[in-house]
Amino acid sequence: MRVKVTRNYQVTIPVEVREALGIREGDYVELELRDGYAVLKPLKRRWTTVKLGRDLKVEDIEEIADRAFSP
Repeated sequence: MRVKVTRNYQVTIPVEVREALGIREGDYVELELRDGYAVLKPLKRRWTTVKLGRDLKVEDIEEIADRAFSP
């Protein structure tokens, strides 16, 4: 599959690849160099939402951070 590099060194990921990898707008991807090839991997993070106006203890914040950053 051939894609063009823009003057800002950007490329568009073709729809077939985006769908196969489950990449959507706003997602992050990891680009790795392996044996002279670029390998693109989607980064999946679990996002945690906190309701505004809620009183949070330090323990609550630590638990939210642990859930958000655990693999």
